[in-house]
Amino acid sequence: MNAGIIGIGRYVPEKVVTNHDLEKIVDTSDEWIRTRTGIEERRIAGDDVDTSDMAFHASTSAIENAGISPEEIDLILVATVTPDRPFPSVSCMIQERLGAWNAAAMDVSAACAGFMYGMATAKQFIESGSYKHILVVGVEKLSKVTNWDDRNTAVLFGDGAGAVVMGPVSKGKGILAFELGADGTGGKHLYQDEYIIMNGREVFKFAVRQMGESSVRVLEKAGLTQEDVDFLIPHQANIRIMEAARQRLNLPEEKMSKTVHKYGNTSAASIPLSLYEEIEAGKIKDNDVIVMVGFGGGLTWGAVAIRWGK
Repeated sequence: MNAGIIGIGRYVPEKVVTNHDLEKIVDTSDEWIRTRTGIEERRIAGDDVDTSDMAFHASTSAIENAGISPEEIDLILVATVTPDRPFPSVSCMIQERLGAWNAAAMDVSAACAGFMYGMATAKQFIESGSYKHILVVGVEKLSKVTNWDDRNTAVLFGDGAGAVVMGPVSKGKGILAFELGADGTGGKHLYQDEYIIMNGREVFKFAVRQMGESSVRVLEKAGLTQEDVDFLIPHQANIRIMEAARQRLNLPEEKMSKTVHKYGNTSAASIPLSLYEEIEAGKIKDNDVIVMVGFGGGLTWGAVAIRWGK
């Protein structure tokens, strides 16, 4: 039994904050942000929209896309580091709103690599035969933990949610391999007290190295080569980091997803948001081999190689 994606959905807030908007509140410029990060705008949730609201909307869309009912969901995994509150978990909150009464529920805290951790966890339950349908959500409201007076971090982050329903798929399709890891000694470089604190130089060095290495290793685990990759979906944190991963795999530019310019860094929501966009654009087709790779606070990292299709 292979585990793969059978449905996908997303939610992004309506409010768009451009680089020019940020020029008015912090000492920065559109040119500085674009050349260093690739970000042009980001979505910001209003005070009346919290993490669970975005997760609910993305999940509703994914379940509908999968063609199943909420009662058929066996487990809900929500990857987030910005829950509404410490407990109840976001997963329990959306279980109620979805009416997914047969589902167990838990949140996964692995920052920007959280969606990879969620997918790898879902794979185990499905392929063991324990569960059939698992909802995996990546969602963040980073705006509520962003210091809007800090020019180094205020320009980076945005809000949003992406969700997938995972279930059994045909032989040869679905998740082919995954790679997860962590280095707790690097936690001091990216963490949250009241707000997000980041040593940009150290995180950049770690990310450039780890994104490339994880991409190569997950392909080796899957018995594939770089030539087999049809599409790369990297965590949308910084265009220079993303480009380093693309070049490590020797992929042409058109084979790498780029949504960082529209959404900024949405942490755990980044990869499912990008996946949704590329599917909607018709860039991902049946039997395509996709590599999804991310890194985040912890420090954590994760990569998944998947052959698309049911």
